[in-house]
Amino acid sequence: MNHWPFIAAAYALTIIGTLAVLVASFVRMRRAERQADALTRRD
Repeated sequence: MNHWPFIAAAYALTIIGTLAVLVASFVRMRRAERQADALTRRD
């Protein structure tokens, strides 16, 4: 039995999941930075 398709799928899911977390964290970081800037501009 050949295990390479399973191994390739596992790597693909890992890479896609990592990229999804990276993009989500970047978007949230940018949003938090905008909110922090808005707070400092009020004073």
